[in-house]
Amino acid sequence: MNRFDYAQAQDGAEAVRLGSATGARFLAGGTNLVDLMKENVERPVSVIDIQRLPFAAIAELDGGGLRLGALATNADTAYDPRVAERYPLLASAILAGASPQLRNRATNGGNLNQRTRCYYFYDTATACNKREPGSGCGALGGVTRIHAILGASEQCIATHPSDMCVALAALEATVRVEGPDGERTIPFADYHRLPGDDPARDNTLAPGELVTGIDLPAEGFATHFTYLKLRDRLSYAFALVSVAVAMKVGVDGRIETARVALGGVAHKPWRVPEAEAMLVGAMPSHEAFAGVARRLLEGAVGRGDNEFKIELARRAIVRALQQAADGTPQSQIDKRVA
Repeated sequence: MNRFDYAQAQDGAEAVRLGSATGARFLAGGTNLVDLMKENVERPVSVIDIQRLPFAAIAELDGGGLRLGALATNADTAYDPRVAERYPLLASAILAGASPQLRNRATNGGNLNQRTRCYYFYDTATACNKREPGSGCGALGGVTRIHAILGASEQCIATHPSDMCVALAALEATVRVEGPDGERTIPFADYHRLPGDDPARDNTLAPGELVTGIDLPAEGFATHFTYLKLRDRLSYAFALVSVAVAMKVGVDGRIETARVALGGVAHKPWRVPEAEAMLVGAMPSHEAFAGVARRLLEGAVGRGDNEFKIELARRAIVRALQQAADGTPQSQIDKRVA
């Protein structure tokens, strides 16, 4: 670990000012940043501790939504009675991730900004355009079991690791940030970015901008939802493929609204609105769900070890849509998928 300056911010304005300096990093739960510093992947010039800032509350919004403070822990968020009752998709996705110990420490803002788990990103002896821009991509032609099948580029084929973010994408949350130019909100679909020619940037935050909260809309899809996560072992593993489904079903049994977000397959939670529109007005059926899966996976490309993900994702999408339509969401206590 390299030497760095350390400062505790006393308010948001001071955090933004200190965080705008070149080489500065914000520290909250530290469950990702500290690991990366130990591995010499992150080498900040200064660390700005934001744990004392007043962004830990979960509060009601006018109009029926809920604001999740950026410094609320993942555990406090998942077990908040309002989240559990009105946004069970989000609670389920959070509980599918990490371990209880990590969820007790990790924050909502940190979850949004966690870095990829690509082997080559963590191995400083290999090339990685995300870690060292212009150095190349060791994953191309390497071991690709966990890598992207959608939205990748010739510069980077890493995936975004979050479970929580896949649910937030399906719920169409909004990210609140404070920066040198004031406050602004970012629709969740625009928060993370695909790698393109600049894979070092994971999101659309400007330098110095600090996440202060996440706004959930009033509609939580509490009746027809599921978070289905497929991984190499049942506990403490990142998703090979995950699927978040939020659905509304009318009294006549037809689907009124459907949102589907994929995790583990791209640089960001993956949605295709045209695929979701195919379900509007349809009766739940295997054929309808299979059509959505085909549309969601159009353009999917496997690279050796991860080619299995395309068929795995197709089957997971169909299963998740059926779970949501039936109102029988995937259990995060009994994680086995028959």
